[in-house]
Amino acid sequence: MRLLIQLFVILLSSLIFAQENKDSNAIDFTLFRGNVIPHSPDLYHLITGHPEGVMLSFSKKTYGHEEWHSIYNYPDYGVYFLYQDFKNELLGKSYATGAFYNFYFLKRNLNLKVATGLATTTNPYDKQTNSKNKAFGSKVMANIDFALNYKKENIIDKLGIQGGLLFTHFSNGRFKSPNSGINTYCLNLGINYNFDEGQNQSRDSIFSKMKYVERVKYNIVLRTGFNESPVVGSGQKPFYHIGFYIAKRVNRKSALQAGTELFLTASFKEFIKYRSIAYPENHVDYNTDYKRVGVFLGHELFINRISIETQLGYYVYQPFKYDSSFYDRVGMKYYVSPKVFSGISLVTHGFLAEALEFIVGVRL
Repeated sequence: MRLLIQLFVILLSSLIFAQENKDSNAIDFTLFRGNVIPHSPDLYHLITGHPEGVMLSFSKKTYGHEEWHSIYNYPDYGVYFLYQDFKNELLGKSYATGAFYNFYFLKRNLNLKVATGLATTTNPYDKQTNSKNKAFGSKVMANIDFALNYKKENIIDKLGIQGGLLFTHFSNGRFKSPNSGINTYCLNLGINYNFDEGQNQSRDSIFSKMKYVERVKYNIVLRTGFNESPVVGSGQKPFYHIGFYIAKRVNRKSALQAGTELFLTASFKEFIKYRSIAYPENHVDYNTDYKRVGVFLGHELFINRISIETQLGYYVYQPFKYDSSFYDRVGMKYYVSPKVFSGISLVTHGFLAEALEFIVGVRL
């Protein structure tokens, strides 16, 4: 988990401090309350109330000093702090911090916040003291949030309001079992305040006329890390997801992907052996091949040096069928150079996470 923290700090630093310091500052404070999504039978006994909390965001507003500002309708970017009380003594409370983007639509009245960071929980699973908490297997987790709000700024001087829907997700990517994770959907209401006077938004006509037409790029990527099988206490094992895909840039913002990858997951190998012995009625062969081969289609959204990647895949080779044959992935990449990238991604089967991946790749 130390590697996760180090890589996250690098991504956070590149997002917040690598930008030119020419933009104005703002803060918003939001209260929220909602419900847990019961995506797994392990969660029903943990849903005893309506989770609630607060989100505090410090942001920089953009006005066109860089090319990507006007392309994305002058978004905000910054850091956030989130506190969530799950209203269940087994789950306890969680604290998260990380980075976010605010994207604006409908004459800047509709606001989409995309946030990701690290979280800690007060009550993780413990065999002796908290064995019923099947959601959080470790104290440190990943946090992903989406908010869709109506936002009105400068109603009274520099003070404004916002309100709408918020989705929060907490999971350790099965770094340690158990890890059902927790997803909540909430209503939120808050206030915002601009510290500085707004500037005139400018659009760079030279960049807006540029065409982003590229030949097909060939990508080789290694996604690696540690995870644990669904058997609690079986221990963390390394995994290696080796992928090759082609990507075609279709415009300034988007590239389409198609590729294949090999999954080498040591914990999966151990899990097959466990199932063959513990559940003989399932007739699992002890020597069943643990390797999997997937094919996938994907999309990459380019912002600046950072991009957001989403993929949907299908296992064409899966001798041991424990999970769904479909898998999905969402991640964030940082381009160290036009040909080298790193990042973090989460591969899941529906709402159930399999692995938190650390990415190293080349784009040829």
